[in-house]
Amino acid sequence: MKLKTWQTIRIGFAFLSICTFWQMYNSVIPLVLTNTFHMDETLSGVIMAMDNILALFLLPLFGMLSDKCKSGMGRRKPFILFGTIAAVILMVFLPMIDNSYFLQPSMQKQIFFIAILGALLVAMGTYRSPAVALMPDVTPGPLRSKANAIINLMGAIGGILYLGIAAVLYSDSRVGGLEHVNYLPLFLIVAGIMLIALLIVMITVDEVKLHGELLEYEREHPEEVLTEKDESGNEKLPAPVKKSLVFLLFSISLWFIAYNGVETWFTTYASRMWNMALGSASLCLMIATGGAIVSYIPVGIIAGRIGRKKTILTGVVMMFCAFMILFVYTLISDHFSPLFYVLFFAVGMGWAAINVNSLPMVVEMCKGADVGKFTGYYYTFSMSAQIVTPIVAGFLLRHVSYLTLFPYAALFMVAAFCTMQMVRHGDSKEISKKGLEAFDVDD
Repeated sequence: MKLKTWQTIRIGFAFLSICTFWQMYNSVIPLVLTNTFHMDETLSGVIMAMDNILALFLLPLFGMLSDKCKSGMGRRKPFILFGTIAAVILMVFLPMIDNSYFLQPSMQKQIFFIAILGALLVAMGTYRSPAVALMPDVTPGPLRSKANAIINLMGAIGGILYLGIAAVLYSDSRVGGLEHVNYLPLFLIVAGIMLIALLIVMITVDEVKLHGELLEYEREHPEEVLTEKDESGNEKLPAPVKKSLVFLLFSISLWFIAYNGVETWFTTYASRMWNMALGSASLCLMIATGGAIVSYIPVGIIAGRIGRKKTILTGVVMMFCAFMILFVYTLISDHFSPLFYVLFFAVGMGWAAINVNSLPMVVEMCKGADVGKFTGYYYTFSMSAQIVTPIVAGFLLRHVSYLTLFPYAALFMVAAFCTMQMVRHGDSKEISKKGLEAFDVDD
């Protein structure tokens, strides 16, 4: 069995679109809120947290709705189509209102901006779970780690694409000294990228055909059934599988608490403890991202050989070791060291090993009809962690000591390692050696 690489890349354009948008949203919207509308950082932070809060409800909801969709174009593509179009239309209004408010401020425009922002967050929430669920819908279980590696790589490309565009359009030489920055060109370009990505998915990905091929393959090569019937004849997860799922979801929250806590507060920590400038501290985080990007494909291959669980645990150990070394270094030195680059590269590699394999483990525990719902579970637990950890880690830094940051992250990595020991299902399965013609061509 071989993964259809180009097919997976085409599916990955949906995730590229999502990541390009969120990279822009997280970079630009705080600037608009503070510079144009003159909101204080606390209120701006509350508004910026709304996407994660809404995601707790929207992602499982629309994941389940897409599971039940019976459209002629498939279960996921209608949500990707209408969600993307709605998001593109709404997002273009934001820089227009921003420009108008700068020229002539009014409370009505500020309220309109927040209302459009809320509607945009809902639009984006309608298609993230369906977009991510499309890959496991058309990919055999043993190949989902490799496929998810490609999907993650496509998301990283989307983020890098935005950063490159923003660097060219809004360099210091172009915007330095301006009283107000017009972000409309940037929003239009990102909207164009999202529409192009949408067209690629809608035109080149035949969801109905590909899902039918997968169902045919699964009929010819039945694997262990992880669901059972209750007294009413409805399918449910057996108790051991449900236990594995619960511990896996807790593990997902724990490692997101660790990683996102460091990601959120590292630049502040580096400035306070090592006297590092923002650029130098940001470079460490960029190197971590680079380590993840170059590791996505290899860890997907490794997981196919040694299993997803072992690969994830290896990543957890790598990140724990890097965090503890950084903590010990802080105790003995208050200056920057090139060792930081090596350690953050290792953090990125460990994060790739975790990220590539965790979603496939979650969806491996459900029947095909529930992939969207289980994808929603994954995002509910990961988003919950990202809401909580900046607050908790920030409280510790302010009221206990800045030295707590890396032990905090390391502690939650230890907890994730422990909960992963209780996960007994969702790992890679042996790939059958016959009757695989339908999946044996790498197109």
